[in-house]
Amino acid sequence: MSTKQKNIAIGKPLVIIGVLLSIFIILMLGSLVYVGDQRATLQRHVELSSDELLLSQQMATYSLSASSGNESSFDDLRKSRMKFDNILNAFRSGDVVTTALTAELIPALDAVEKDWRSYRNNVEVILNGRQSITEVKELYQVIESFIPQMLTYSDEVVGVLIKKNSSPRQVYLATRQMMLSQRIKNNLNQVLAGGEAAAAAADRFGRDAALFGRVLEGLLKGSKGLRIEKITDKEAIAKLREVAMLISAVSDNIAGILELSPELFEVKDAAGLVGDDSAQLLKSLEALQEGIISQGDELDLIQLVGVGFGGIAVILIIIGGILLLKDARKREENALENNRRNQRAILRLLDEMANLADGDLTVHATVTEEITGAIADSVNFTIDALRTLVTTINTTATEVSQSTEKTQNTALELAEASNKQAREIASASAAVTDMAESMSAVSNDADNSAQVAQQSVDIAQKGADVVRSTIGSMENIRETIQETSKRIKRLGESSQEIGDIVGLITEIADQTNILALNAAIQASTAGDAGRGFAVVADEVQRLAERAGNATKQIEGLVNTIQADTNEAVKSMEMSTAGVVNGASMAEDAGVALKEIETVNTELSNLIKGISDSTKQQSKVALSVSDSMNVIQEITLQTSEGTDETSTSLSALNELSGELGRSVSGFKLPSSDEADNVDTVILERQA
Repeated sequence: MSTKQKNIAIGKPLVIIGVLLSIFIILMLGSLVYVGDQRATLQRHVELSSDELLLSQQMATYSLSASSGNESSFDDLRKSRMKFDNILNAFRSGDVVTTALTAELIPALDAVEKDWRSYRNNVEVILNGRQSITEVKELYQVIESFIPQMLTYSDEVVGVLIKKNSSPRQVYLATRQMMLSQRIKNNLNQVLAGGEAAAAAADRFGRDAALFGRVLEGLLKGSKGLRIEKITDKEAIAKLREVAMLISAVSDNIAGILELSPELFEVKDAAGLVGDDSAQLLKSLEALQEGIISQGDELDLIQLVGVGFGGIAVILIIIGGILLLKDARKREENALENNRRNQRAILRLLDEMANLADGDLTVHATVTEEITGAIADSVNFTIDALRTLVTTINTTATEVSQSTEKTQNTALELAEASNKQAREIASASAAVTDMAESMSAVSNDADNSAQVAQQSVDIAQKGADVVRSTIGSMENIRETIQETSKRIKRLGESSQEIGDIVGLITEIADQTNILALNAAIQASTAGDAGRGFAVVADEVQRLAERAGNATKQIEGLVNTIQADTNEAVKSMEMSTAGVVNGASMAEDAGVALKEIETVNTELSNLIKGISDSTKQQSKVALSVSDSMNVIQEITLQTSEGTDETSTSLSALNELSGELGRSVSGFKLPSSDEADNVDTVILERQA
């Protein structure tokens, strides 16, 4: 049996053992991973069920606390309800952390959900009654704060009545008010506590409050129906009025509590039902948790099976190790024999290659079936390739030497042309630089012109503003003159009316004078009887003459005023015409200044455009100058590179000669032998 057949015979059992080992390791790892994953899920389920057990009892406590008006308990109850719902949903459908319960646990989960629905409905009733409970608590706190004051005032009223020797019934009624106050508080506490007696307590609560109010009103005002005498003591009345204010507030709050009492009783009943249902829910949850924990026994069995797979894998590893040890020993013996044969073949190949080390390319290595056969074949191929390479190097060295001489001459001509190009570029660069400087100067002059034009525009704008201001002022003057002219005209008209009135007064004075004269004549004819009347007639005549003289003076003044008024009106009309003319001229000046401003603005824009264009051209010229300088540098570098190329070509020529000399030491076969070698190389390549 050969070595290869022996290796195959040993390898088959190893392959079988390896396959079985892989299978059992995979089974072991799979079972252990499955058990680990299931134990994590089981642990998560146990933790969630424990949380539900705790939540079921906490919600019962929160329900009682919330029904008593504890605000934080409502929030805790809502959070607990939501958490309980989330856990049930996770048990039913799974979530991102854990998987759903197995089918064996679904009946237990259904029982929990059934008990939870009743439990949850009562929790919802408590949460929905939060506002009512809060309002009742606030009303209770108000009543609780007023009751001690009512007791204090009622006690003081009793003391005053006893001190004043009031009737025994009044003292009794005042004392009973204290008892009613305390009973109102006790019934209120019983209402808030809930339970079966809460409804009766609420009824007593309302009746006691109403009775307290009626008795208080009877003590203040008297009541025949209740046989209560009115209290007359001022000090007692003051105390009773304080009590009346307190009982009024208490009655309002009592009414609010009675109105909310149905919802309060509903919440209290729901809290009691939550406490009752918590026991049943606790039993269902404990049954569910026991079912979850019982699944751990199945995992123990699966884990034991995985450990068994691991034991089988260890046994297979031991068997495989024994087989590998035997195989290694046999391989070692075969390797020693092969090494001895290979050493003999290598020594033979080294003897044949001794001449090759001296540069003899005519040798050939003997090709055998041993390990050196492929090496000898490769060495022969390498020798053939070296023959071709040496021949090619000799031919190439000659051709390179000839080409480098031609290239060197071309490089020298190119270097001379590059130097000439560099000089021309330097001249052009200087011209472009001068042009850029000229454009920069033109740009500066254009900037100055633009500034002057802008100043002209600003001055024209200021002039236009002054003209517009002048036009406005003249318009105001024109309006003022027109208004003054109107007033003067009205003054003339008024003076004309004064003249008419003066004429009327003159006529009246003349008639009065005539009447006074007639009266004097009549009085003289009457003798002594008319003497007194004659004196009056003379006095009237003198007054009429004085009035006539005064009216003449007024008439003269009125005529003067009318004449001056007419002159003033004419002057005002002339001034108005002058102002209008001046305003028109100012408007013309404003239009002219506006045109000047427009022209100057256009001129400034044109100059600015020229300046910008000049700056742009200057930048372009500078850019061109920079580019010319770069080109000049590149040309100089090209010239230097050409010189270096010429030098390198000289060195290359020398290297090609050195290359030819370096391969001259190889011994090549004759032409017939070379043809045979080429044929062998082509056959091997094919």
